[in-house]
Amino acid sequence: MFENLSDKLESVFKKLRGHGKLNEANIEEGLKEVRMALLEADVHYRVVKSFVEEVRTRALGQEVMASLTPGQQVVKIVNEKLTELMGSRHEALNLAGPPPAAVMLVGLQGSGKTTTAGKLAAQLRKAGRRPFLVPADVYRPAAIEQLKTIANQLGVPVFPSTTDQDPVQICLEAKAGAFQQGCDTLILDTAGRLHIDEELMAELGRIKTTLRPSDILLVADAMTGQDAVNIAKSFNDQLDISGVILTKMDGDARGGAALSIKAITGKPIKFIGVGEKLSALEPFHPDRMASSILGMGDVLGLIEKAQEAVDQKQAVELQKKLRKSQFTLDDFRDQLTQVRKMGSLSDILKMIPGMGKIKHLKGLEVDDREFVRIEAIINSMTPRERRQHGIINGSRRRRIAQGSGTRIQDVNSLLKNYAQMLKMLKKFNQGGTRRGMLPF
Repeated sequence: MFENLSDKLESVFKKLRGHGKLNEANIEEGLKEVRMALLEADVHYRVVKSFVEEVRTRALGQEVMASLTPGQQVVKIVNEKLTELMGSRHEALNLAGPPPAAVMLVGLQGSGKTTTAGKLAAQLRKAGRRPFLVPADVYRPAAIEQLKTIANQLGVPVFPSTTDQDPVQICLEAKAGAFQQGCDTLILDTAGRLHIDEELMAELGRIKTTLRPSDILLVADAMTGQDAVNIAKSFNDQLDISGVILTKMDGDARGGAALSIKAITGKPIKFIGVGEKLSALEPFHPDRMASSILGMGDVLGLIEKAQEAVDQKQAVELQKKLRKSQFTLDDFRDQLTQVRKMGSLSDILKMIPGMGKIKHLKGLEVDDREFVRIEAIINSMTPRERRQHGIINGSRRRRIAQGSGTRIQDVNSLLKNYAQMLKMLKKFNQGGTRRGMLPF
């Protein structure tokens, strides 16, 4: 989403780092380019004006002027200010009070409320909560059926709403039902409209007054840019929302909504939608987003993804095998499976610091289907072949290619790459032994 902004900011910082000393003239020139980059990214003009002024004040102070690395100091200041702009720290859901706590999702039609309700339920269940989904949009039968389908996919309870019921009554009965079933969190999927109107706001106001939700979250489409900011302001003015969930953050929008909403509404972005799967909802971390925009990657996010995907017991066993150079094709396939659980390889590469600055990797789209082909090839081998790849001769390669629906060249390529990897592991282990230590 922020690729254009990242490229332009990197160009500005490269020029600044090229100066041995910075003066007011080249700082002003750099800030002018920063201003244009933010405006082109669809950041609200008032936010841009305030941001640039704050950076200018610090950049012209002793912090930068007296520094031995003034260009790096400017990057540091911009990073800190971007983080502040988006809220400084992650704001968690407010689930305080006696159960079941109610989380009320509001927003315009088409913003992705119903799918987000399911994603939020998946997040809460992973955190040890017991969610209860409530379809309260009685004007769209499809929305009720969609949420029931999602609930079945997740295996979480859902209130059996019908279109002839009053939304407020649905929420009240759902609260009683959740209590009886031992659920501790209500997720209310309320009605939307194509635009904000008094009737919609009145209904949402009645639900808020009656249910007293612990969190009111606006679900907004990041692809709509400044419209998302204006919508957030309108909902906040009338409902006093407690936070925002930005959907479609994996799209090609310019990113202005993410950089403007907190400054304009005073309310934090709590989650971002990064895909269509029910697992594709992530907590929003302003510091990580700022680092990502400036090409510094997101190491903490990468670690969290790895911790979720990696089986610790398998990791320990693998470590022992690597030490003894006993890494089989079975182990190789298992590692690929765990990497795939972390998500798209292209997205993982973007989280590694410095990857965005490597020219031939910019715009690179890694074909994740290659993982599927490799797994198919390995699965077409016999257990003995996976343990002893050296026995795989020409006739075996033809059989494996036919069984996996691939070419003999694909099988040859996999075996060649695997053999090279084994050589590297052997050298690495020998080098660690010579040094009196193992590399793990």
